[in-house]
Parts: sequence; structure tokens; C-alpha cells
Amino acid sequence: MLARWFPLLLCVQMCFWDSGSCGKVLVWPTDASHWINLKMILGELILRGHDVTVLVPSATLLIDYDDPTSPFDFEVLKVPFTKETVKTVLQDFLSLCLYEKPHLSHWEALVKIRQMMTTFTKMSKQTCDGFVLNPKLITKLRHGGFDVLISDPLAPGGRPTTLCETMGKAEMWLIRTYWDFEFPRPYLPNFEFVGGLHCQPAKPLPEEMEEFVQSSGEHGIVVFSLGSMIHNLTDEKNNMIATALSQLPQKVLWRYKGKKPETLGTNTRIYDWIPQNDLLGHAKTKAFITHGGTNGIYEAIYHGVPMVGIPIFADQPDNIAHMRAKGMAVELDFNTMKAQDLVDAVNMVVNNFTYKENAIRLSQIHHDQLVKPLDRAVFWIEFVMRHKGAKHLRPAAHQLTWYQYHCLDVLAFLLTCATVTLFIAVKCCLFCCKKCGRIVRKRKTE
Repeated sequence: MLARWFPLLLCVQMCFWDSGSCGKVLVWPTDASHWINLKMILGELILRGHDVTVLVPSATLLIDYDDPTSPFDFEVLKVPFTKETVKTVLQDFLSLCLYEKPHLSHWEALVKIRQMMTTFTKMSKQTCDGFVLNPKLITKLRHGGFDVLISDPLAPGGRPTTLCETMGKAEMWLIRTYWDFEFPRPYLPNFEFVGGLHCQPAKPLPEEMEEFVQSSGEHGIVVFSLGSMIHNLTDEKNNMIATALSQLPQKVLWRYKGKKPETLGTNTRIYDWIPQNDLLGHAKTKAFITHGGTNGIYEAIYHGVPMVGIPIFADQPDNIAHMRAKGMAVELDFNTMKAQDLVDAVNMVVNNFTYKENAIRLSQIHHDQLVKPLDRAVFWIEFVMRHKGAKHLRPAAHQLTWYQYHCLDVLAFLLTCATVTLFIAVKCCLFCCKKCGRIVRKRKTE
């Protein structure tokens, strides 16, 4: 499943540098939505007096290394591709997920995805080369006195590795979910769940947007966003969605940068960008139509807003499946849904109060934490820095070979013992039988 290729966590690894008197943090980030969470953590580390250095490729989507007001120190890795190249590759991938994949056979889809992943891998290797082939930068970092490396595992390293090998090297894993989202299951002691660390109380909306929201009256509003990566839809899909939204009694705020649909209703306004967290926290918000990204889902949980999920790729189908199982969401298929399906789904989560009750229940669970997720994330990073690691939390299983991990050596030993025992038993039986046979024959002869 494609979603499994995109881990939902951050790992904290110790560097080989000596610790200094103040914390020095080196960061190997992932762009796009992952940067939103990581930026929150790094900002809190800055407020606590730590120095933060971020390694970033020269072609990025959200990481603005030229911002003079940024509190972070950036080390820019020169790469042979541009920001436009990254956008093109991502749009090609989204086009495959949105429009091509449903019409391909299983094997054809696998071939297409493999081709895409080859492109991503090549760009990732070029990013790594921008670091490992820069001896001046490496020397600078070696003498930087860094205490800890924070790395997003979605950001690949410089050589082939496995998930188990990566997990074995990490001192602590900060996972972008929590038990309001997850189901009970055993985890290792160096896993800390910090989902929703970016969520905050709602702030006042821009004046024009607030007027539109207030004009909704008792029906309230619906917030609609398919994420920052979906910029364009086909005219057919555009108009189908707009037709559905026009039939809702609520006012709709739709984040979308594409062509304005011809069927757009008077109750719907399109924005290039929306203050999503603030809208979800508004008293008039009745529902959230979402693609199922982790950040958006946690903002909905934080504010107790039921959802209509339209997952596209990566972790999104799994995220919406969790929310559906929790009774907080209705799921639609992007490729097969009709206008009436969208209308019915929104009406379901708005008019069936069970969805709102479940959303409020999950929100209460999320808020009822002794320590806030962001504070816990920062605590464990500082813990690793103070103690030069957290090896007492790491299981020894990471040091085992594959055959030891699966107990194949023990199984081989037991099979050998059983085989030897069986061999000896058979030999003893044969010997006894022969001995008894000789005695019988001797008696008959006498």
C-alpha cells in the first residue's frame, strides 16, 4: 500500500560530536507538510535557548532559507534541480494518483509508481551528494559541536538501508499521532506519541472572511481543503464538486488555486489560502471536507469537528479509515464519487449528531494530557542531549542478525537436537529388535 511508504514520525539521533555548554541542534528535514510539525519543534527549541542549524537543499517548497527573520541557521545544499522541477515531479505523481491509477491494472500501476519512485530516489541522492561531496561543509559541521541530530525518516540518507537498521540507530522516535487517533497496540519504550503538536487555539479571522462566516446564520460553514499539493482538478471534477457544494445550506470556504468552476454557487468562496486551524476552531464550523493529511486531521480533532474524508494517496486512506472507525468521519472515493454523494456525506456528518459527539469525545481525549505534545517532544529531545542518548530505552533486538531476530538459530538448534534424539531412538529400537530376534532364533534352534 502506497501509504506505507510514507512514515508518520520523526526520529532523534545522537551525533558523534561532543556536547557543549548550550544545546546545538542539527536538522535533516523533509519538505512540505512534514516541515510544519518540525518547524514548531525547532521554534520551541529556539525559545529555550538552543541553536538550530537546518540542512536544506537549494530547491525546496516550504522551507524558506532566504527569510531574514528566520531564527534558524540554514546550510544550503546545492542540487542540480530547481524548485519548479520538484513541483513538476510532485504534480506528475499526483496526476498518477488522481486520474491515471484508477484506469491502470495492478501491474501497470506498480510499474508507473516504480518509475516515479526512481525519480524521487535520484533527486534524493543528488541532495545527499550535495552534502557528502562537500568536504568544507562536513568539516564545518564536525567542528560545530552539535549535541543531537533531528531527522525526518522520510528524508533519505546517503546509502541504501532498511527500516530496521534506521530504527536501530535512532535514540528516540517522535510519532505524529496520539491515542485519540491510534488503536491500542504494543510499542517500544523509545516511541513517544506527539500528534497534534502544531495545533493551537483559534485566532480571529480576517475581517472579510469573518463577515462571510457570520452571514451563514444558523446553518454555519463547511471548510474544504484537499491540501497544499492539489492545485488543479479537471473541469469535470471541478464542476461536480462545485455543484455539490452549491446544494448545501451552509456557506463553504474552499481552498483551491485552480480554475474557477462554472457551477460555483453563491454560498461558496474559493481562496488560495485559508487559516485552516482558525476556521476549524470557529463556533460556526459544522464540518471539514479533507484529503486526510495528518495535520488537518489533528486540527479537526483538536477543535472537535466531524469530517468528510476524500483520501488521495500516501497515509491519507489509512488516516481516514482510523477516523471512520472512531465514528468521526465519512469516507468518499475521489474517483467514483458523484455530486449527490458529496452532498449526502456532508449532510450526514452535520445532521447526524453522533459524528459531532464522537468528534467532541476525541477532542476531549486529546486535550486531557498532563503535558502538551509540543512540550513532550522538546523534553525528549533535550533528554537525549542531556544524557548523550537514550540507549537504556533501545531494545537489544536491533543488534541481532536477521536469523537471530527470527530465532532461526534457536529453531535450527532444536531441530538438530530433535533429529539427533530421533536418530538415537531409532538406532536403539533397531538394536533392541535385532537383539530380540537373535534370542528368539537361538531358542528355536535349541
